[in-house]
Amino acid sequence: MAVKRLGTQTVKFGNPPSIKGFYTIVGPKEGDGPLSKYFDLILADDLWGQESWEKAEIKMQEECIKAAINNGGLTVNDINYLIAGDLLNQIIATGYSARQISIPFFGLYGACSTMTESLSLGAMIVDGGFADNVICSASSHFSTAERQFRFPLEYGNQRKFSSQWTVTGSGATLLASGGNGPYIKYVTTGKIIDAGIKDVNNMGAAMAPAAVDTLLYHFRDIGCKPSDYDLIISGDLGHIGKEIVIDMMKREGYDLRSMYTDAGVEIFDKDTQDTHAGGSGCACSAAVFNGYVLKEIKKGKFNRVLIMSTGALHSTTSVQQGESIPCIAHAVTIDKKRE
Repeated sequence: MAVKRLGTQTVKFGNPPSIKGFYTIVGPKEGDGPLSKYFDLILADDLWGQESWEKAEIKMQEECIKAAINNGGLTVNDINYLIAGDLLNQIIATGYSARQISIPFFGLYGACSTMTESLSLGAMIVDGGFADNVICSASSHFSTAERQFRFPLEYGNQRKFSSQWTVTGSGATLLASGGNGPYIKYVTTGKIIDAGIKDVNNMGAAMAPAAVDTLLYHFRDIGCKPSDYDLIISGDLGHIGKEIVIDMMKREGYDLRSMYTDAGVEIFDKDTQDTHAGGSGCACSAAVFNGYVLKEIKKGKFNRVLIMSTGALHSTTSVQQGESIPCIAHAVTIDKKRE
């Protein structure tokens, strides 16, 4: 009997896993943004001494994972599972970084929802008694994503104003069965929502309905309301998607304006950094969560936060075949108190 389930899509943990360590690495553009003081390492350039952008992303995720483990006072040998992913075909950034670390490994592809997908599964594994220490991670890189999903950078194509800027970076979170928190209390797993949008240059509009669906089930399953959170932060919706979520939730009777924002809105300065509709990519919510959100919880600004990463599960093949964009969102409750 699934005694830890609430409602339709939510899990309540009996022994909430503790966030024991975390770390972020970002690129120079992200380091020039409004959240620069929250990132642990800001690269001087996007290649980081590597021969290709893909190898730079591999290095980012590898070093981020090792630093988060060290930040939690543990060693690689103490970790039972690594759960991670990225945007590239066959999640090569993650697979090749995992090759260097040698931890039992689950690879994920949730597009930009990967950070909260990894946190969700990692928390279930720890709460279920299958592990004491699990490291969860995600990465993306503007240059690797651009040439896989859009155009070679050398092409110099003009970006639409509805398009978002893929974040260069990585974030990693160490979950443990013991510790002083903050804790993961609830997980609401999203389901695929396809609004029929085919424009790959408007990811915010494509993903927003999935975010709304997950939020509605989260509130209904738990019996809570937006004001029960100090902060509700989605990932990767950007300016356009954020406003759509606010409007759609208002029609459902929920006013989010006082406590809701989006990682893709916060990580860049729209007016000075030419990122159009904001940030996106696996590293968008991963870096903002492991940088800004967790550090502000530690400082006491927030006591209870809902982090919800969103992902567009399309590919170049599906787009070329005229398919619409299926999307998903996973929500995780972070609480300073265990009880």
